[in-house]
Amino acid sequence: MGLRALSPLASLPLRWLLACGLLGPVLDAGRPDFQQTKHLLSYEITTPWRLTRERREALRPSSKQVSYVIEAQGKQHIIHLERNIDLLPNDFVVYTYDEEGTLLSDRPSVQSHCHYRGYVEGVHNSAVAVSVCSGLRGLLHFENASFGIEPLHNSSNFEHIFYPMDDVQQEPLRCGVSNRDIEKEAIKEDWQEHPSVTQLLRRRRAVLPQTRYVELFIVVDKERYDMMGKNQTAVREEMIRLANYLDSMYIMLNIRIVLVGLEIWTDRNPINIIGGAGDVLGNFVQWREKFLITRRRHDSAQLVLKKGFGGTAGMAFVGTVCSRSHAGGINVFGQITVETFASIVAHELGHNLGMNHDDGRECFCGSKSCIMNSGASGSRNFSSCSAEDFEKLTLNKGGSCLLNVPKPDEAYSAPFCGNKLVDPGEECDCGTPKECEMDPCCEGSTCKLKSFAECAYGDCCKDCQFLPGGSMCRGKTNECDVPEYCNGSSQFCPPDVFIQNGYPCQNNKAYCYNGMCQYYDAQCQVIFGSKAKAAPRDCFIEVNSKGDRFGNCGFSGSEYKKCATGNALCGKLQCENVQDMPVFGIVPAIIQTPSRGTKCWGVDFQLGSDVPDPGMVNEGTKCDAGKICRNFQCVNASVLNYDCDIQKKCHGHGVCNSNKNCHCENGWAPPYCETKGYGGSVDSGPTYNACECKQISSTNLCSQAASAVSIKAASTTAKNIISGKFGSCSAGSCTSII
Repeated sequence: MGLRALSPLASLPLRWLLACGLLGPVLDAGRPDFQQTKHLLSYEITTPWRLTRERREALRPSSKQVSYVIEAQGKQHIIHLERNIDLLPNDFVVYTYDEEGTLLSDRPSVQSHCHYRGYVEGVHNSAVAVSVCSGLRGLLHFENASFGIEPLHNSSNFEHIFYPMDDVQQEPLRCGVSNRDIEKEAIKEDWQEHPSVTQLLRRRRAVLPQTRYVELFIVVDKERYDMMGKNQTAVREEMIRLANYLDSMYIMLNIRIVLVGLEIWTDRNPINIIGGAGDVLGNFVQWREKFLITRRRHDSAQLVLKKGFGGTAGMAFVGTVCSRSHAGGINVFGQITVETFASIVAHELGHNLGMNHDDGRECFCGSKSCIMNSGASGSRNFSSCSAEDFEKLTLNKGGSCLLNVPKPDEAYSAPFCGNKLVDPGEECDCGTPKECEMDPCCEGSTCKLKSFAECAYGDCCKDCQFLPGGSMCRGKTNECDVPEYCNGSSQFCPPDVFIQNGYPCQNNKAYCYNGMCQYYDAQCQVIFGSKAKAAPRDCFIEVNSKGDRFGNCGFSGSEYKKCATGNALCGKLQCENVQDMPVFGIVPAIIQTPSRGTKCWGVDFQLGSDVPDPGMVNEGTKCDAGKICRNFQCVNASVLNYDCDIQKKCHGHGVCNSNKNCHCENGWAPPYCETKGYGGSVDSGPTYNACECKQISSTNLCSQAASAVSIKAASTTAKNIISGKFGSCSAGSCTSII
């Protein structure tokens, strides 16, 4: 097979064997370039062959499914691959800029890209993500180890370098947790004695059975573009490879990565990237909210930078994946390979998905280190803690945007039954035959619903049947939220909406912001218990004027920034009447500062420099009359763009939701709350049982109607239901709301 391996000198790095002449004539046909291997402690040289019936065909990808033989580690590994048809949607878009700064858009053909995924034959829980554009280049994940493979430079015999990812040297990168904490955790954890995370997840079923889809947008800065020789095609292919690697890592959590768009800052950086990581992250998410979301819908945006931050690999907000204002992260891509860089992006995207650092927790992933370790270790495995964190996010409705399955008409390749995507012509897709054995609704061999089934998954699907219209599928969490209901004809809960930002709450003492009523007392109680409340203004001014870890208004470069008096209420949160210490699974640092007869309590969670501090005052908090906190500044509340006149638009019987539609009170009908009805909005789904309302007579009201609803209004609503305006209900399928 043309194998060229280290044996019997495997204990020495190959580059030193070459330097000493110990392997001279053996490798003449494919001597590695020192620049290609200088970052590797060890590697092997091998010649992969495409597995065909004749076993004669070399690397020439021409089909949707291919297999290759790779000889390494003294054995043959057979990898089975299929084109990753889920990686790019049909409307994948690339944005660039011309020399005058004009935005340009391109929709490159992605019908037959060369990025594949698969598994290693006979290796349990293996995963492979490679591109075969010009040789094999990518990652092979075994049970407890990962390997990289790439074409050998200047080889005419299809020779490749095969190396352990643990042996890739890189500059130490961090997320702000001290080395002492990392070393203590490494000593404490005897990783080899623990099962793999996939085994743990199978036992606990910690990952929800429904597949989640992260629609990812990647932005590449000007310096990284210049570093790639200003070659837009090279940048695009590199980022698609990155997304393919991310998909191979996240699939173990039943999460799929779909790259929906790419922007390359070819002319200049439209944001200021000077300063600390926190400053750049804040600038990026503001730019994203103002410019990017309006152009291309996505769940999370990740900025790829060449510039470093003193060893900090990146930074991202935690649990904000579906947020319009904070679903983003920044990632430093310096002198490392894209295979290594993938673990950094996986880490920062993991923060968006609600994952905290593994440090100080009992976390296992089957490797020496895990992706969410704060030391940016280059791991390819998520830990049991990461799975639990993501599960908590989904159970707390934090990942509602991840439920929208890519539409069938977005598929750019032929459908493949068994890929866990509902492709054109399919009604369901439960995955592999073994996975389908546990699915009561879907026929795995045909990807069709079983004869008795209406649906196979979704928040509005139970026992393979649609829940009746009016069944609540997402409840109201607080006074700034609104509930959503099943419509009786779909397995999916409507997209999550909430009251429009800027609407008064807490008796006009606060504003709604991203579905939460933000005020100081509530934040103090979350951290310090139900008796805590906001400290006096003097506490904020005194403590936050110091510019240290316990009192600041963010960072200026690598230094804490002192708060100006007018912004002091938007820095570190200060509380009083503290009787309970916080319990978050971590040990925060707490400080008590005497000030004018009271005790000011503050906290530093020490989550790392890549995680925004939850001990800072929440954005959207009312800091003065008509003002809110934003980016550690007390600014005019007009930045929230609240423009709803509820008296005129909703006739005084409702509020505007985040889509700027009226959400009506019970007893009034959408869209404008001017006629009698059952409440809700055009976005919420029907608040009543459509089946029962179809049975309505001229003298009986729908059993779910409010007492204030008139017979005339109920009859009108029933006609709308029958005509299909509010969904439909099949004959004989009427059931009571549960």
